Amino acid sequence: MMSLVVWCEVLNLMICVGPTSQLPSSSLWSSFDSGYGCADHFYESDTLLHSLQVLKALLEAPAAQDIICDVGMPIMHHNVRYNCRVLFLNRKILLIRPKMLMANSGIYREMRWFTAWDRLRHVEEYFLPRMIQEVTGQDTVPFGDCVLSTKDTCIGTEICAELWSPNSPHIQMGLDGVEIFTNSSASHHELRKADQRVTLVRSATTKSGGIYLYANQRGCDGDRVYYDGCAMVAINGDVVAQGEQFSLNDVEVIPATLDLEDVRTYRGELCQPQMGRELRPCFRVKVDFSLSGSADLYLPTHQPVQWHFHTPEEEISLGPACWLWDYLRRSGQAGFLLPLSGGVDSSSTACIIYCMCVLLCQAVRKGNSQVLEDVRRVVGDESYTPQHPEELCGRIFTTCYMASENSSEGTCSRARELASQIGSTHLNINIDLAVKGILGIFSAVTGRWPQFTAKGGSIRENLALQNVQARLRMVLAYLFAQLSLWTRGKPGGLLVLGSANVDESLTGYFTKYDCSSADINPIGGVSKTDLKSFLLYCAEKFQLTALTGILAAPPTAELEPLTDGQVTQTDEADMGITYSELSMIGRLRKISKCGPFSMFCKLIHMWKDILSPTEVAQKVKLFFRRYSANRHKMTTITPSYHAESYSPDDNRFDLRPFLYNTRWPWQFRCIDNQLAQMAPKAPNH
Repeated sequence: MMSLVVWCEVLNLMICVGPTSQLPSSSLWSSFDSGYGCADHFYESDTLLHSLQVLKALLEAPAAQDIICDVGMPIMHHNVRYNCRVLFLNRKILLIRPKMLMANSGIYREMRWFTAWDRLRHVEEYFLPRMIQEVTGQDTVPFGDCVLSTKDTCIGTEICAELWSPNSPHIQMGLDGVEIFTNSSASHHELRKADQRVTLVRSATTKSGGIYLYANQRGCDGDRVYYDGCAMVAINGDVVAQGEQFSLNDVEVIPATLDLEDVRTYRGELCQPQMGRELRPCFRVKVDFSLSGSADLYLPTHQPVQWHFHTPEEEISLGPACWLWDYLRRSGQAGFLLPLSGGVDSSSTACIIYCMCVLLCQAVRKGNSQVLEDVRRVVGDESYTPQHPEELCGRIFTTCYMASENSSEGTCSRARELASQIGSTHLNINIDLAVKGILGIFSAVTGRWPQFTAKGGSIRENLALQNVQARLRMVLAYLFAQLSLWTRGKPGGLLVLGSANVDESLTGYFTKYDCSSADINPIGGVSKTDLKSFLLYCAEKFQLTALTGILAAPPTAELEPLTDGQVTQTDEADMGITYSELSMIGRLRKISKCGPFSMFCKLIHMWKDILSPTEVAQKVKLFFRRYSANRHKMTTITPSYHAESYSPDDNRFDLRPFLYNTRWPWQFRCIDNQLAQMAPKAPNH
């Protein structure tokens, strides 16, 4: 029996794999990664310089001795930038392995900064910079497609997206006898995505055996995405160790003891005919080191575990909450302010903040000193220790209901009740005076006073009057965010939170620069359907009874006059499309890459039981008219948590024009022609 002990340690922007000195094994793996978050800073020579300085510090660190370390960093070789793994042991660099398959889809633009190493099995000499030579005593090291051969096993590295490729390096490495694969990844969280990672890692070791050490970044690295961890260790298709998917801990260590003979036995039975037939075998860099020792014979090995997957509702309660906490503690602000309307969207944002407070209190109770230190810094009280989520909410979260003459008592009371149950500091603000002041200025200049359509006004007047209310709420939100703590004698300001969901962003069903405009928006990548399910989850888990009334009420902007005190304006009536229809259309537009005609062709089959082809055509045309007319709003929309694969965010994910011909003449003509062919023909007489 030849066993080895591996540890997975995950840090924010740093990933480690390896055992500690307490374990009876000389084998140690450690893996770090700079991630993708540097973006265009990769162009700067400073980034390359500072990466080398960090590498030098790691080489010299006492804790890194007798450990085979696997470090991710950008490296310039022959004036070309590569995304690389640097493997070193005891102040000596063993090899540098450049990434061969780039992440260049979705939110990733890796080919903007790096070149893929496309020379299979080719290895060159890399001349080390002077500062590294001074530590290692080496002039050159192997650079290229190579693996590490120890006295007892062979280790190969994959880099993030290479695992997701149909031609992953682990396939050929495994067939050439590589037994251990490491992968330091920067895979962002999306709803319902975690099972893809687990499936890929299990599949990588099911087909040809082997041990796979997968570590993933955790936290917000300064952008719209959140890296959710999910470190794991797998052997021969079974996961034997699992890290947390969401956590406020900056460091997580995942131990696993495995038997290399299990890999060899597995391959001997299932893979023998294919093993060793590589025409171009891997270039092996030999090292005088063992990952196992004679005493390891008596260590019990880890057995397969059942992976726990969070439900989408749990993911919404955890991912955006962790992202918001990272954002808050880095921003230097003292909390959040949210315009709370009493509807599903703003209530979802409020509940995510409450979930964040729940996580913070749990972390403090478990002895997380870093979280406690950060909480005290945010609230400005060095002696404060949070005891209950509601009490913490009252210190860092301010909600405000901004009423107008068009607001109903129902939404006001629902907002007040929810604020009371989660513990936020709640304000009631009336904006009528400000609205009349703005309209008074307009009237003084033009001599005209616009009216709602309900009072005889035109559609243009009606829309302008709605926009005035929405934009004034944004101005007031920022005013109260800057000064509300000042009025209470407390230092600092508040971050303004937005609450526009992904479906509203698709159609542009919001006012440009209105109260959905904010510093950050935790639900901007979540569908209305998922938000309703999330509120049901919160109502049950946290006993927030106010959410029952919020879910039962029809979604409304409340920007038009009431009729007998009742709301007559609803979101779905305004849009002409239901939220469930929007969710389906959004997925077809982005994920299935459908234009108007191909979307129509798919939907006539998908909706055949509820809509006629003519009605489907009307829905498709209405959506694309609204989408194209309002696409310009995506250029100014609040940065949102990326949670959906059909997000319309034009920052990096959805790169499309914002100026369209809203008539779509050619595309809509194709739909009409198809309808004509489908219409039943009159019988001949």
